[in-house]
Amino acid sequence: MKKLYYLIGIFLFSSFSLIAQTAVVQNRAFQPQEKISYNVYYNVIGIYVNAGTATFTTSTEKMQDADVFHVIGEGSTNPHYDWIFKVRDRYESYFSSTDLQPVKFVRNINEGKYKKHEEVTFNHQTNTAITNKGVYKVPENVQDVISIMYYARNINYDEYKSGDKIPISMFLDDKVYNMYIHYIGKETIKTKYGKFNAIKLRPLLLKGSMFDGGEKMTIWVTDDANHIPVRVESPIIVGNVKIDLMHYENLRYPVTALR
Repeated sequence: MKKLYYLIGIFLFSSFSLIAQTAVVQNRAFQPQEKISYNVYYNVIGIYVNAGTATFTTSTEKMQDADVFHVIGEGSTNPHYDWIFKVRDRYESYFSSTDLQPVKFVRNINEGKYKKHEEVTFNHQTNTAITNKGVYKVPENVQDVISIMYYARNINYDEYKSGDKIPISMFLDDKVYNMYIHYIGKETIKTKYGKFNAIKLRPLLLKGSMFDGGEKMTIWVTDDANHIPVRVESPIIVGNVKIDLMHYENLRYPVTALR
């Protein structure tokens, strides 16, 4: 059981980190003081159990004499399951308000007895990422595990047709991951919050301790100007995980995708 909740802790953030394209974009999708929250459901015997929550809040700050967005992502298992395996994770991303490029990434993991603190500073002039362990070369427009979610919300999916694959790059754990997302199309999705007109995507996952790899994860985002994720579904090594939107506030636009 500890392994299952460890996987859920990882999933709280990795599921939203897989949507981006390799082009500089300007923010048209979100604003400061936005907050979105999700419930994480785990299924191993045909019944989905509410196992945890994830929340993302956005603000603005000054960093290196520039305006940046500061996003805090927090994930936790529900208190009812803390006696099995307690997860309290906090991820932070500081990224440019002009081109959405990450400036700094901070990760504090608290999962059972496992704790980890990590900081990454990005230098886009030299295309490097500086971590606790060293300096690493990164491609242009590389994103971190949180900034990618907000970068992706500014993609104009109307410019793509069903079957298109959009390249992505992300820096995590001192490595660059070059992947893509498969644009499937549009459909209506029913969630715990309500029914949405949605854009359907399937990212290419790398094989690891949690995923088998391939296009097994499906992500739905609102088919409106906000492009907020409303559902994520994926099999994991043991069972399945589903993440549903449960709350949002201070969005930049009305949620016209909600039916």
